[in-house]
Amino acid sequence: MRVIGTSRRGKKASYTQADQMAARATRTDERLMEDEPIPKSQYGLFLAQSVTQVTYIHIHECDDFSIGVFCFPAGATFPLHDHPNMVVLSKVLYGSVQLKSYDWVTTPNSRPKKLLNTLCRRLARIAADDRVMEAPCKASVLFPRSGGNIHSFTAITPCAVLDILAPPYADERERPSTYFNEIPIPSLPGCAILEETDLPEDFTVVGAPYVGPELTVEMEDYY
Repeated sequence: MRVIGTSRRGKKASYTQADQMAARATRTDERLMEDEPIPKSQYGLFLAQSVTQVTYIHIHECDDFSIGVFCFPAGATFPLHDHPNMVVLSKVLYGSVQLKSYDWVTTPNSRPKKLLNTLCRRLARIAADDRVMEAPCKASVLFPRSGGNIHSFTAITPCAVLDILAPPYADERERPSTYFNEIPIPSLPGCAILEETDLPEDFTVVGAPYVGPELTVEMEDYY
């Protein structure tokens, strides 16, 4: 597998390259159908019936982007979380998943609006309200201030989601992963207050090795 990357001078171009990779991704071949009798494909993705908890297959990470696949058993939920200063491309490889997402309420040239004089609660508007994504489908993209930057997934059926982050999470570069609780606002339809919270104690993600084709990463400069 050949992956084209960019230097930091060409960060915007790296999003295009990642988008092209996600757009070309299919259902990881018809051999990954849910009725396969074997638990894992030759490409390294777990099949639906072999996953009992949320599983992450790490494929590649560098300073500019990361690539991985989340595999979900039916009914599993990935809690509401954000992607600060990041572009994220997602593609459902098999199965179906329900998406709920928000964007921060902002004014021109402003930071996200703060409520109650605290950093822990912010006003957000709904970008996708329990939208169902089912394979085969196109890749979706979210941006730092649009496209549903804060989102959660709930697996309707056993499913897998390709996840490309550009750039990846990095606490030291002000790109931490933050989780939120939703507080409805009955008087303001289409909006909610999102309150920062700790990672839910009952939420765990297990890792699985990537055993697919070897990746060759070629970095290119864009001016």
